[in-house]
Amino acid sequence: MKIQSKFVLLFFCVALGLISILMGAIFFFTQQYAFEDFYKRLEARVNIGAEVYMQEDELTIYYYRRIRNRYLERLPAESDFFFRVEHGKVIPKKGAPQLPKSFFTEILKKGRSRYNNRNDFFAGRFFKSEKGDFIVVVYAKDPSGFRELAMLQKILIIGFFISILVVYFIGKVFSQQIFKPFSQIIKKVQEITADNLHLRLPGRKGTDELAEITTTFNDMLDRLETAFDTQSNFISNASHELRTPISIISGEAELAMGSGELPESHKQSLSVIISEADKLQEIISGLLYLAKTSADKSKQPKERVRMDQLLMNIKKITDQVNPGCELRLTFEDLPEEEDELTVMGYEHLLQLALSNIVTNACKYSDNKPVRIHLKTSNKHILINVLDEGIGIPEQEKKYIFEPFFRASNTHFYEGHGVGLPLALKIIRLHRGTIDIRTQVNSGTDITVLLPSVANHK
Repeated sequence: MKIQSKFVLLFFCVALGLISILMGAIFFFTQQYAFEDFYKRLEARVNIGAEVYMQEDELTIYYYRRIRNRYLERLPAESDFFFRVEHGKVIPKKGAPQLPKSFFTEILKKGRSRYNNRNDFFAGRFFKSEKGDFIVVVYAKDPSGFRELAMLQKILIIGFFISILVVYFIGKVFSQQIFKPFSQIIKKVQEITADNLHLRLPGRKGTDELAEITTTFNDMLDRLETAFDTQSNFISNASHELRTPISIISGEAELAMGSGELPESHKQSLSVIISEADKLQEIISGLLYLAKTSADKSKQPKERVRMDQLLMNIKKITDQVNPGCELRLTFEDLPEEEDELTVMGYEHLLQLALSNIVTNACKYSDNKPVRIHLKTSNKHILINVLDEGIGIPEQEKKYIFEPFFRASNTHFYEGHGVGLPLALKIIRLHRGTIDIRTQVNSGTDITVLLPSVANHK
């Protein structure tokens, strides 16, 4: 997951949590206020009911009831109940609602209590009078309060979902604005390759993190460009400085061998010198080519390379150079679209890489048949090179792409350990991969995967 997506998700979750807490608090305190207000209205009626109960004068009772009916609205299903208390116990009364014992216990202990069962509300209070101790309980329903709470709940739920959309939209826009400079930097960085190391990121004013990243990256590019130029100059000079002495050694040794005055032992020594000089020439050529795949490619334009044609050229050259090697090409279900068989790259490097792989297959299989399969899959080109040779020991497989490494079972075969590392570097240069499956004395299966031109469309 990208950092921008993580930022949006984190912002969304935090905002969603805060909105949930805020809306929950609004509903909770509104509910508490509504219940408290209704209980106070009930308790006012409890006090009036107690005064009426304690009066003996019928006229006073009449005026109390008149004032109550005149100035206090009648609550839904309102009714009051009086319970006598004797010796600290509440005397049950017929027709009274069934209330929990804890309700009366709290009234006797604290002097008052409240209780509700959904929409049924009760308020009770303990009184002492000349008539004796008694409890007044007033009961009523609160449909309007519940309707208001239900409406508030509905509004909050709708507002919650609207808030989700608004918060997500704000987080998306906000994150885009924050990460926009990073996207621009990434886009510029992707344009910089080994082919154009002279490019730099646009400078930024200020001392923020983006300015530091830009400055640091440009400094790194300066160092890389210097290192590449140094490497390129070294390779260019080394290709002449190293080959010239070796050519002279070989030439002088061949000239000396042509003299008939030398004894046979001296001629054998000169023959060894020539042979070893040739080997040294091959090693140097391989090393220089290995380095040039990185250093010189900026000077070479990329071109379209048809892999089926390239493999046929490799077979043609191999048949001429090594007639004993039997190559069998198999093209499986090739697509009609040319782009799916074409790689954008350097034809001579790809030919060198695949030729090295094929040459190794022939050499280490003692010229047994080598099968080459070409097919396409998901806009990628797959090339399988299968041989029936000596294979590679499993514990040494991880070292085969290291320069100059040779497996322990290759002592009887000529080689310098440069071919496969060079092939790997070339394939990686073309954004491809190499996979090897092998078993000692059973053969080796090398799979090269390359992105086709169709993959870049």
